[in-house]
Amino acid sequence: LSAAFDTVDHETLLRRLQTTFGVTDKAAQWLRSYLTERTQFVQIGQDRSPVVDLRFGVPQGSVLGPILFLLYTADVAGLVHSHGLEALFYADDSCIFGSCDYRQAAILSLQLRMSGCILDVAGCMAANRLQFNPDKTEIMWCGSKRRSDQLPTQPVAVCSSLIEPTKTVRDLGVWLDSSLTMSQHISKTVASCFASMRRIKSVRRSLTQESTTRLVVALVLSRLDYSNAVFAGLPAVQLNRLQSVLNAAARVIFKTGWRCHVTPLLQELHWLRVPERIRFKLCTMVYRCLNCEAPKYLACDFTRVSDISSRQRLRSASSLDLIVPATNRSTLGDRAFHVAGSRAWNSLPTDIRSANSLSVFRCRLKTFLFRQSFC
Repeated sequence: LSAAFDTVDHETLLRRLQTTFGVTDKAAQWLRSYLTERTQFVQIGQDRSPVVDLRFGVPQGSVLGPILFLLYTADVAGLVHSHGLEALFYADDSCIFGSCDYRQAAILSLQLRMSGCILDVAGCMAANRLQFNPDKTEIMWCGSKRRSDQLPTQPVAVCSSLIEPTKTVRDLGVWLDSSLTMSQHISKTVASCFASMRRIKSVRRSLTQESTTRLVVALVLSRLDYSNAVFAGLPAVQLNRLQSVLNAAARVIFKTGWRCHVTPLLQELHWLRVPERIRFKLCTMVYRCLNCEAPKYLACDFTRVSDISSRQRLRSASSLDLIVPATNRSTLGDRAFHVAGSRAWNSLPTDIRSANSLSVFRCRLKTFLFRQSFC
């Protein structure tokens, strides 16, 4: 979309909030007051343009802005599902996806459904005064490495444009490649983290150890841990690249040389190693899914052992265990969130899984992983 937040029609949004989502009375009046009677002008030095009323758009940078935009475009999801496809929306970013086998007929059918879906979505957007932008649209085919030569390479028709399939796309800050190896994302993460550490290192002599630690956590670990659940199941050689970032960060904090043994430094900082950080994120997400604190599209794939009949249940299985779905591919299937997450959850002690709040769960989980890693 082009200038998505700036072209939202106030009256259409308010009407949709009332008729579709039941927002009435004082809530509707408050939202009308929030959206309408806004003005803008441009000032350069002492010169100022005339004041103009804003009849369109939702305030950007606000908490309500993305939520209101999603409610404004809520009917798009139904269009996507009518073509047998799925969609995920985050503010004005959207991802439409489908699956098929490697038969040419199945691939062609998916291409046609995708083209028809995007055409309908573009028409729906136009009816809502939103402008679909083909230049911002990317298409990627995903499959296993050994069958990558069977993935289509011909362009896909999107409205009046032809879009060439790409090997990598960036979705909400995560770089995905067609084989889901996460190599490019790891490379960019490592490069970004080391660039931040070089800047911190240049002023390290002027900083205390405490302030350096805070800088490293804010500028380096935040990037290292961002969406790190997607690293579950990756080969050790990939995770070692991320671990090198963590090791270097600890050495910057303590001002030690690269030959210094890093384990005592990580212990003193109470930092988990990269594999444990990934496991920590996975288990935390599973806890939120099981306690109604996560989106339905994540939570619906988990099934407790206690939810199945006693005849099907193994004697050794705990009532807190999750059923691990069977997978056909040990490389891609086992890395799926509901598979890797179920296995990580089942490996935890009962007292951690039975925690009565997220904060208690996180505290017990970190202590358990830390002891398992260093003790």
